[in-house]
Amino acid sequence: MHSRFTIERLQARILDIPTIRPHKLSFGSISRQSPVIVQVWLKNGATGFGEAATIGGPSWNEESPESILHAIENYLAPALIGQDAGGFEGALARMDKACKGNAFAKSAVEMALIDAVARTLDLPAWQLLGGKVHQSLPLAWTLASGDVERDLQEAHLRLTQKRHRIFKMKIGARTPEADVAHVSQIARGLQGKATLTVDVNQAWDGNTARRYLPQLVEAGVTLIEQPVAQWNVEALKSLTATLDGALIMADETVCTPQDAMMLAREKASHVFSLKVAKHGGLIRTRKVAAVAEAADIGWYGGTMLETSLGSAASAHVFSTLGGQHHGCELFGPQLLVDDIVEQQMPIVDFELQLPDGPGFGVDISLPQLERFDRARQGLTAVHVDMAAHTTTPV
Repeated sequence: MHSRFTIERLQARILDIPTIRPHKLSFGSISRQSPVIVQVWLKNGATGFGEAATIGGPSWNEESPESILHAIENYLAPALIGQDAGGFEGALARMDKACKGNAFAKSAVEMALIDAVARTLDLPAWQLLGGKVHQSLPLAWTLASGDVERDLQEAHLRLTQKRHRIFKMKIGARTPEADVAHVSQIARGLQGKATLTVDVNQAWDGNTARRYLPQLVEAGVTLIEQPVAQWNVEALKSLTATLDGALIMADETVCTPQDAMMLAREKASHVFSLKVAKHGGLIRTRKVAAVAEAADIGWYGGTMLETSLGSAASAHVFSTLGGQHHGCELFGPQLLVDDIVEQQMPIVDFELQLPDGPGFGVDISLPQLERFDRARQGLTAVHVDMAAHTTTPV
């Protein structure tokens, strides 16, 4: 064991950061993010940070900020204290033994280990992940206010600012007819100026998707994310085989390398949405991407609306991936009222510029961590009735 990389201690905390506007998805609306931030200290004095963010508590999958915090404090941290931080695969194996599932919790811890080791070696994290092949990635923005005028205003502003020309629309909360009408209006307003993606967030059954997706394609949509339920591989397969003019992207259905293998074998998607949290860390994200590359499946850099910490970590691993890609959506920091880093990653000519400093290339602001720390604020877990938050924002 390299004693210079020995893990001395781990600390996790939940932050509560409001969003700049309600963010609407098929399963509800959020007006704050509650990422879990992990800090690890090595015996050599180095420290590293990791992050796992969920969307609307456990509404995206079964993990919530509270369950992530609990898994880290009670199971993952005890399994790793005194171990070698530089043995990433070994650390993952230990975490797997201590705790089944809990990919988000493991990803935050693994992220912190990689950051600490890279900082010890004074290297950017991408150097430990296979080396960088992209200097920047086209950056998408999600139009999710639910209001046509507001969405178009937002999109035109982002185009003028040269920040985004890929726009993703969250649909599935309303009737399919209303969604198609909404998307069509936006598409007309952006015709010839931007690329349009829709994310149905599993809201439709197979027949609804077969009926309405062609209308979305006709309106100008070129990429369609997770139109049906996570389990509905048959519908994904038939849509992938028959839909003309747009690509089908799997998100919730592709979490593990085994999921990726199954989808490749079934020819049930054209693109994988990669998310560090759902894959269980940066190393495992590369494994899912390797299956995609071997199967001639494209990839897209997804987000769980992380702060600049999780977004930078994701950018580092995405920068190492070859194959055909469809850009990324690491816009989480722009959706939050404030951030936890000294300086955000720059966006130049519609592309996110990937950071090159030691570790993940972003410096954490400790006062900001304190400011948003739920424990410090004396807050307890708040139950939000999502049904009460689905009206159009004023």
